[in-house]
Amino acid sequence: MLDYNHRPGTAERINAAVDAALEAERAATAPRTYLGASRLGHACERALQFEFAGAPKDEGQEFSGRSLRIFAIGHELEDLAIRWLRAAGLDLVTQKRDGGQFGFSVAGGRIRGHVDGIVAEAPAALGLRTPALWECKTMNAKNWRETVAKGVTVAKPVYAAQIALYQAYMEAAVPGISANPAVFTAINKDTAELHHELVPFDADLAQRMSDRGVRILRATDAGELLPRIASNRDFFECRFCPWAERCWGLPA
Repeated sequence: MLDYNHRPGTAERINAAVDAALEAERAATAPRTYLGASRLGHACERALQFEFAGAPKDEGQEFSGRSLRIFAIGHELEDLAIRWLRAAGLDLVTQKRDGGQFGFSVAGGRIRGHVDGIVAEAPAALGLRTPALWECKTMNAKNWRETVAKGVTVAKPVYAAQIALYQAYMEAAVPGISANPAVFTAINKDTAELHHELVPFDADLAQRMSDRGVRILRATDAGELLPRIASNRDFFECRFCPWAERCWGLPA
């Protein structure tokens, strides 16, 4: 009798084992107990509230092994970018003298951020004012081209919010960092192309994002549910939200 049942090949078996290990490692990692500044620019405050409160994601919405591999590759590419920029003559500082990333903690430690680096000095020919915040992101070709064409503030407002918050809150530890434009680096994961742009400090954006963080904390402490971003479940952000089932089963 012919057997038409699919039998996983070597690649499938190895990949399944790799992904299972990554997913188990992720599951064993303690969840954040704070609002990350890198997330405060997200469009929906209710989603941020679910994230901060540690609400379970909908079934099947946890990060897959493939997603975790993509994240890991992004981290490795950022390390390469650090090496490349240093080779180009930038004094790019990524760790404090006692170890660990530069960052800030406010609201009793419930809002925090960790910066990719600080440009302490740079060759005069590059025209950079220092000290300057350095933020690095990796992107697929489509998102990278959009960022190059429109600029990070328009193309990726979540990143712009993150940069503004970092410039604001790092000023106390690194005087002058908010007066000088941040250096934003985007790496095209498909082609290894690099994009760099200067991002002036947006004090208004930083204040709005800071106020948003406080609003989320207060609502969560009070047991209040913040409004969702849309009135229709078919809204773009809702279709990709890992808490969509939970959200739309609750009051508006």
